Amino acid sequence: MKITLSVIKADIGSIGGHIKPGERLKSRVTDFIRDNGTKLILDYFISSTGDDIAILMSHSRGEGDSEIHKLAWDAFIAGTELAREMGLYGAGQDLLKDAFSGNVKGMGPAVAEMEFEERPNEPFLFFAADKTDPGAYNLPAYLAFTDPMYNSGLILSPKMKDGFRFDIMDVSYVDGDRVISLEAPEDIYDIAALLRDNQRFVVEKIFSRGSGEVTAAVSTTRLHNIAGKYTGKDDPVMLVRVQGEFPATGEVLAPYVKGHYVAGFMRGSHSGPLMPVRQNGTISYFDGPTVVSCAAFCVHDGRFTEPADVFDHPFWDHVRDKVSRKAIDMRDQGFSGPAMLGYDELEYGGIVERLERIDRKFEVRKK
Repeated sequence: MKITLSVIKADIGSIGGHIKPGERLKSRVTDFIRDNGTKLILDYFISSTGDDIAILMSHSRGEGDSEIHKLAWDAFIAGTELAREMGLYGAGQDLLKDAFSGNVKGMGPAVAEMEFEERPNEPFLFFAADKTDPGAYNLPAYLAFTDPMYNSGLILSPKMKDGFRFDIMDVSYVDGDRVISLEAPEDIYDIAALLRDNQRFVVEKIFSRGSGEVTAAVSTTRLHNIAGKYTGKDDPVMLVRVQGEFPATGEVLAPYVKGHYVAGFMRGSHSGPLMPVRQNGTISYFDGPTVVSCAAFCVHDGRFTEPADVFDHPFWDHVRDKVSRKAIDMRDQGFSGPAMLGYDELEYGGIVERLERIDRKFEVRKK
C-alpha cells in the first residue's frame, strides 16, 4: 500500500511564556482533526514538544496535498482562537500568513512529508524539536547515515552497502528551493563541508542508494525568511524510516547522546546543547535547553500503532544530566563569543538597531 506520512507542527499559544501549550489547547486541535479529517486521513497522532503542537497524519494523497495541509492549518486556526480566549502567550505565533494559500510551506508551520510503498512491517521515528532550527538534525543525520562508528549496519548489513543520498537545501536562499544531491560515501567530505553550517545548509531528505527509497525527511522552514524579522526559532520536525535497508532505530538514536551544540535557547539567539526529552515535555531553563523528542511507531495499511517514547528510558536520564552540565557551562559565558549566535542570525532582532546606532558614532582617525 502506498501511503504518505505528513507531520505539521506550530506554536499557536503557550502557558506562562514559552513553556507548554496545555491540554485544553491540544484537545482542541485533536478534536478538530478527529471531526474534520475522517474523509482525508487514515490515522493521526497529536503531541507536543515544548510549546509546539505537532499533527502527524497518514494518508494516500501524496506530498504537498492542499486538503491535507488545509486540514492542519484550520486545526491550528481553531486552536489559536481558543488560545486567544484563554489569554495564552504567543497565540497564533507561527501562523505568519492571514489566509491559507494551498500549502502551509512558507506560511510558518514546520512540515516534513514522505511518500512510500509500505513494507510488510514499516517502523519509523517521528522527531520534534523546540527552541532550535532545522540544522539541529544535521549532525545526527550525518552520523547515522554515513559513520560506521554510529551505524554499524554500514559495514555489517549488505542492504546498506551502497550508502545513502543526501538532498541538502540552502535555506538562506529565498527565491526558491536551492538544493544539491550528494552521495555517501563518495561525497562524504562535501556533505560534511555543507552540514557544518547549521544555519545555512540543511538536510531535506535522505534516500537509500540501493533501492532509491526515501528514508528521512526534515522540515526546512526558516521563519525569519518568511516574516522578514525574528519571530522565534523554527522548531523543526523529522521523519525517519528504520530497519531493513535503512539504519536500525538504535543507530539513528545513537548520535543524540552527544547533546551537540545548536542554535536556540532564550530568544532563539544563543548556542546550547540539544537535550533528548520525553514526549509532551515542557521548556524551562533560559527558555530551554533546546530539546528534541522522538516517538517510534509501526504503520500498517496507514494505521499507527501506539507510540513508543524512545527517550523515556533510564539511559537517557544520564544523557540529560550531561547535557544540563553542558548547558550551564555555556550559559556561564553569557553574551560573549560563541555563547550567543553570530550577527547574521541576529539580524532580525533588536540588536541590529543598536549596532546601527553605534556604527554611526565610529570615527576614522586621520594619520
